Amino acid sequence: MSDFPTVFVTGATGFIGTALVAELVRCGNRVRALTRVASDRTVLTLEHVSPVAGDILDRESLERGMAGCSRVFHLAAYARNWARDPQTFFTHNVEGTRNVLAAARATGVERVVLTSTVVTLGPTPPGVVGDEATPRSTPRFFTAYEESKTLAEREALRFAAEGLPVVIVNPTRVYGPGKLTEGNSVTLMVDLYDRGKLPVLLGGGGSVGNYVLLDDLVRGHVLAMEKGRTGERYVLGGENVSLEGLFKLIDDVSGKKHRQVPLPRSLALAYAHLEEKKAAWFGAYPRITPGWVTTFLRDWAYSCAKAERELGYTMTPLREGIHLTYEWLVRSRRAGRSVM
Repeated sequence: MSDFPTVFVTGATGFIGTALVAELVRCGNRVRALTRVASDRTVLTLEHVSPVAGDILDRESLERGMAGCSRVFHLAAYARNWARDPQTFFTHNVEGTRNVLAAARATGVERVVLTSTVVTLGPTPPGVVGDEATPRSTPRFFTAYEESKTLAEREALRFAAEGLPVVIVNPTRVYGPGKLTEGNSVTLMVDLYDRGKLPVLLGGGGSVGNYVLLDDLVRGHVLAMEKGRTGERYVLGGENVSLEGLFKLIDDVSGKKHRQVPLPRSLALAYAHLEEKKAAWFGAYPRITPGWVTTFLRDWAYSCAKAERELGYTMTPLREGIHLTYEWLVRSRRAGRSVM
């Protein structure tokens, strides 16, 4: 075990981070996992995983945790639908990333993989499949999350230009068995739709998204660490499909016909504005915000060809991935475990 590197991971207790830590341990690595007091500590019980108390806003704790580590995976981010103060997104996602990269440079880390998101690349025009080199089709940012993650990428590219070996990965919409948190919203959507609690087709269901199975995404992170080029971005995704197509696939996999109700753009935005006002007035966390409605009404069709070509990345067919996820949801229900 001593011949394998010690890896530092931020966001280790999240949906993606938990799976990544398990894979790193399986591959023979020792892992130092950055944790806060409120973190879910389940993954920390794995052999060869050591918790490091700290926060991405506390550079001293980062340097302490990274000391002696050769590699860093930076997954921690404020990746939620809403924050009472929008500055929260920028504090965690931009300043936090700057702290992680500065700590990596100060401690002599050999390589960093930054987990970003495909939304930094922008929506794609109808019928167009984009990639890492496709210019943004609009200068507009739909959410504070999108803008803050874009600025975080710029920080990473600046550090890369100054000599720190940083690789950026851009996951698409992640799904699969695992923690049913806001970070696993696609699996939550599959569950709600199957149980008849989410029959709506936003904007008629024609908007296209790209969906990546969690296992593929985790392997993509490891490949990016091993083979990614400094200062490059890699889309880690799967198949492109419309919302209507995704729901039809769930019908096929489940063998059930579910109710589908088209929800016009105007009604969806009106509902989101109401949710946002309730959040501002009463502090109730909104189910969705206008910015995210606008996001989901646009196409986000992307190719993973660069990751396939340079990293050896492979993706699970969407039907197979949805089948695995659906069977896991059914088993969870039968076992009496809440999926909400």
